[in-house]
Amino acid sequence: MTNPAEAPSDTVERAVRPRATSDAAAEPGRTPVDRPRRPKRPHTPLNPRPSIPLTLVTGLVLVYALLPLVWLVINATKDQQDLFDSFGLWLGKDFRLWDNISRTLTYDDGAFVRWTLNTLLYVATGAGGATLLAVLGGYALAVYEFPGRRTVFAVVIGAVAVPGTALAVPTFLMFSGMGLADTPWAVIIPSLVSPFGLYLMWVFAAEAVPSELLEAARIDGAGELRIFFTIALPLLRPGTVTVLLFSMVATWNNYFLPLIMIKDPDWYPLTLGLNAWSAQARTAGGEPVFDLIITGSLLTVVPIVVLFLLLQRHWQSGLAAGSVKE
Repeated sequence: MTNPAEAPSDTVERAVRPRATSDAAAEPGRTPVDRPRRPKRPHTPLNPRPSIPLTLVTGLVLVYALLPLVWLVINATKDQQDLFDSFGLWLGKDFRLWDNISRTLTYDDGAFVRWTLNTLLYVATGAGGATLLAVLGGYALAVYEFPGRRTVFAVVIGAVAVPGTALAVPTFLMFSGMGLADTPWAVIIPSLVSPFGLYLMWVFAAEAVPSELLEAARIDGAGELRIFFTIALPLLRPGTVTVLLFSMVATWNNYFLPLIMIKDPDWYPLTLGLNAWSAQARTAGGEPVFDLIITGSLLTVVPIVVLFLLLQRHWQSGLAAGSVKE
């Protein structure tokens, strides 16, 4: 029989280890293996210290922003009577959401569908064209040197400072003289001009497109169009998506410009159409359709929310980081 004292060291360790484990398990608060705790990361601008007042203020802003949307969703489930008899932030007697949506889409010979198609037309042509012009103009102003560049910059900044309402009457007089008033062109053409989008793409292109990349492409024999579409445009994607979203929201919610330009109800956008339904209750013999107005407002908001959710992944920065070795 082997003497334990003469046994190999690894055998003794294997014999002792289960006992140590059982002792640790018998004593609460002890672990079989003492693992060193990770040191806490110091608080930096990238890892700030939690602030309770800032969290409370952010929560209040969140509630303020979401409360109208919650009110809209809840009241879209009510009929005309429940809108006045029930609390605004609580459901009514009957759940009428699907019935309200069906009535909204079919009321007045499908006017809501027609207004939606008009709005999509204005957004696709106006906001899409404004984004295209802003990308082309911002890239050219950021990359190329030409006489009068400072003058162009001053004009763009001045255009950003001028509110759109101040230009509404001169725009109407100009389009009326051209015979374009009360036509879709009276809404589409002014929407193509976006000074803020041009300025945003100018600033973004100056930082996102390194001049070294462009010079390297020119040395390799690439033309300016090929450089723009293959090198610059992918780098400008975050700024392009941002300008596109701003332009689409501005055109989708545009009310004042169509109000003074469009008189034919067949060319109304959603903003004017819902306002026309709201005005029915104030006219003699008019039919109040507040339940349809609220449901139509909800249907108007949904595409914008979905658009933001789908395009938010494109809001990236630093796509050119590491592309140039310094």
